[in-house]
Amino acid sequence: MNSVALTAGANQLGIALSDDQAARLLRLLDELDDWNQRMNLTAIRERSAQITKHLLDSLSIQPYLRGSRVCDVGTGAGFPGIPLAIVNPELQFTLVDSTAKKLKFIDHVAQLLDLSNIVTVHTRAEDFRPEERFDVVVSRAVGPVVQFVKWAGHLAVGGGRLLAMKGKSPDEEVRQLPNGWKVAAIHRLEVPGLDEERHLVEICRSHDKV
Repeated sequence: MNSVALTAGANQLGIALSDDQAARLLRLLDELDDWNQRMNLTAIRERSAQITKHLLDSLSIQPYLRGSRVCDVGTGAGFPGIPLAIVNPELQFTLVDSTAKKLKFIDHVAQLLDLSNIVTVHTRAEDFRPEERFDVVVSRAVGPVVQFVKWAGHLAVGGGRLLAMKGKSPDEEVRQLPNGWKVAAIHRLEVPGLDEERHLVEICRSHDKV
């Protein structure tokens, strides 16, 4: 039943999950439940809610990925990074968090599910200095948009995008963007089964073409 709900929800998002991808996504939730008994990784315990609020919510930004290198800052227990890595094996994902125990969980899942396209970095976004910058830098519920830009703007390549996953449209927040940045678009996301607003703020440098 869970597999049916997940596959149907992904189809609504325009993503055709293979049986293997669906199985990996559900195994991710199994591991989340297991580790959650020892450390607090998520407050969402009901499986149907996990499918909606963790998996489908993460996959809802699929159309806005670009390039080959994606950075998920403040990834927590690995959302949206792990689900996106499962359905995009050709892309490279770097998951960044300042809490080591959460990255230990991600490393465990990446090894268990044979996700060679995931690497983790234990640091704060503002302190991260990668050798190569990213085409997309995404954050899910990491405070105000303006702070996200200040902390993670340096991680994006020229022409790259910052993607801020938000609930209600943060119209007031985006008016306070620092100099050199602009909103390329605000997309309303429709997450199957979720009766809450979701928006994605797409941010680029002021001189980039939208």
